[in-house]
Amino acid sequence: MPVPDRSIRICADRGGTFCDVHASYPDPENHKERKEVVVKLLSQDPGNYRDAPTEGIRRILEIATGTKIPRGQTLTTDKIDYIRLSTTVATNALLERKGHKHALLITRGFKDLLLIGNQARPKIFDLNIRRPPPLYSTVLEVDERVTLVGYTSDPQAEAHAVQFDENGKVKHGYRGKGWDGKGDADGPGEVVQGLSGEAVRIVQRPNLDAVKADLQRLYDEGYRSIAIVFCHSYTYPKHEQQIGGLARSIGFKHISESSRLLPMIKMVPRGVSSTADAYLTPILREYLDGFFDGFDEKLRDGRLRSPRVEFMGSDGGLLDLTNFTGLKSILSGPAGGVVGYALTSWDRERKHPVIGLDVGGTSTDVSRFDGRYEIVYETTTAGVTIQSPQLDINTVAAGGGSCLSFSNGLFRAGPESAGAEPGPACYRKGGPLAVTDANLVLGRLVPDYFPKIFGKSAKEPLDTEASRSAFEVLRKDINAHQEKQLDLDEVVYGFIKVANETMARPIRALTEARGYALSKHILASFGGAGGQHACEIAKLLGIKTILIHKYSSILSAYGLALADRVFELQQPSSTFYTPENRGSLIARLDKLDAEVREELGRQGFQGAHVHTERMLNMRFDGTDTALMVLPGVQDGDGNEDFLAAFKRAYMAEFGFLLETKSIIVDDIKVRGIGKTFDSLGESVFAEISKMEQRAVDRKKADTTWNVYFDQLGRVDDTPVYLFHSLAVGDVIEGPAMIIDNTQTIVLIPGARAVLTSKHLYITLQ
Repeated sequence: MPVPDRSIRICADRGGTFCDVHASYPDPENHKERKEVVVKLLSQDPGNYRDAPTEGIRRILEIATGTKIPRGQTLTTDKIDYIRLSTTVATNALLERKGHKHALLITRGFKDLLLIGNQARPKIFDLNIRRPPPLYSTVLEVDERVTLVGYTSDPQAEAHAVQFDENGKVKHGYRGKGWDGKGDADGPGEVVQGLSGEAVRIVQRPNLDAVKADLQRLYDEGYRSIAIVFCHSYTYPKHEQQIGGLARSIGFKHISESSRLLPMIKMVPRGVSSTADAYLTPILREYLDGFFDGFDEKLRDGRLRSPRVEFMGSDGGLLDLTNFTGLKSILSGPAGGVVGYALTSWDRERKHPVIGLDVGGTSTDVSRFDGRYEIVYETTTAGVTIQSPQLDINTVAAGGGSCLSFSNGLFRAGPESAGAEPGPACYRKGGPLAVTDANLVLGRLVPDYFPKIFGKSAKEPLDTEASRSAFEVLRKDINAHQEKQLDLDEVVYGFIKVANETMARPIRALTEARGYALSKHILASFGGAGGQHACEIAKLLGIKTILIHKYSSILSAYGLALADRVFELQQPSSTFYTPENRGSLIARLDKLDAEVREELGRQGFQGAHVHTERMLNMRFDGTDTALMVLPGVQDGDGNEDFLAAFKRAYMAEFGFLLETKSIIVDDIKVRGIGKTFDSLGESVFAEISKMEQRAVDRKKADTTWNVYFDQLGRVDDTPVYLFHSLAVGDVIEGPAMIIDNTQTIVLIPGARAVLTSKHLYITLQ
């Protein structure tokens, strides 16, 4: 029975080393059931394919349709329901400084603002400060200016504020004087009400003819991308919109207007974020255009229709092509993994907080989930401070591809990576020693069960001898510098211990450094190399329970299949949070809420499938640190209690409250979520509590292998079990290994694993 049209669902995660693809399609024998298939391939293999996600989708279509599709052939999309992508293209461009040349247009007099920045010194005692250069290539100062007159709603400052009527017209002027709306005591210029409610005086309107001539000059010099950052444009965006319109008429391909991207106060992070968007989005679009070129016209011309193409944003929500930008894709890759473990590991009844450990080929990503995604609104990546909602993910340069070296008497793992090309020494392309080589030499990877995708033909297995020979050379170098002579296993395991400690460090930063007890957490391990390190890292941290999903090695791709569609709107406020103003704030939230629901309805989400989160960005008057507050409880009248939520959040973050200070709302925000699934079924903890468990006979092992374990040394008869040969309820005691086509899980002595319907549930003594 052929696969019906519009029935194949494909999710692809292009990481630094591997590209993972998860897909599902109707079972040919029973179309009411869906079959799942997984494909794993190198992210870069120019000798065999141009683009890894396209190649992965080609292989999926071959499997689902049973039809041979030659490489390089344009792929037809009649059978595809949707394609969901996450990519590290923008992230890598930022890290490697390989973004798009662009110009910065900024208010005259502020040419060096982004270069000066906020004067932060992360390394306070460093005498030789080396700051990364700005992302933009040139600056064009625009002769425009608006200023703020005062707040409109502080009850204690009414005599010093401009007051507006319901139509936004001036009704009461500066220092209590009447106002005709044409000027004020400080100088000429019309006074208007900004989006935030503040009074804005227009000091200088831009000369559009002069700006157009300057833009034409930039265009003639080869610039096709610009960032526009004007003073106070978060509340008065008209000047940015006018200049943006001129740029589009001239032919600029990408225009990042800061007021459109981030309608938030603070010009420096708003400006840096806009230049980052102008720097990264063209690179991202070039990559996506190349991706679309591999498919038929139905996908290229109907990108927002069927088949749908959706992208993972940095905040863990799916975006359509229109809303997917470089700024929103910084954490596109790891965000899918966070969604994957959060939705499959969380138990609403037991509420065990979960630590996500994503050990990939290039890096390790660590995050925490305690019922809702932990979002940060300002992050620094590669020296660039970006103001945009992102999942709170800590990344360290330690993964399967991290290079191993010995320097100044120290074992080092990373930060350099072997990547996918050439890859570790065992990849048969002359690469350096890496963590993967260490696991291979210690017996924690079995070449016969590992994907045979290496060498020039991309069909050869891992090369154990290449790894061992390189380690022997390194061992001689190490032993030449010390009295105690180490054998090969001691040297190799020494590097594993260093890598494990490096991976554990950001976990402590997310938990103990913030007042959370590590022992109360569960470790959700995933990523291609996660299974080899999970037990030892959990033991190092004092965590007793580990969850490893059956798709853990491709969980970032699987997370795409579970993820929800997200759309959000934000507006500036600059309003004092008082009982008098609370009603107008709620009314504005209601309006944004309706607009968000309308947009999600247009995208196909209705009724109970739509959920909204209403937030206020609040701070104490006189401070510059605002917290985005989502009220978790209601007050006595059944209304959202933002005040109590803000005080809880502030106390948790800083340990004190400024009780005598008024509270200002800088922004209002509504985040809409279109739910992909009503429910994912019972949790793994509910399943394990009523499961009948039975010990597995060692005869069920597919083979035995010689594996090195700390304290025990070599265990030459370590049983190796295949995932598909185990049944739900089977119990395996360590030392042992459990393997499938894409992952190897190492159970250390003292570990006990129970197979559930979707997880390996591991407990440590």
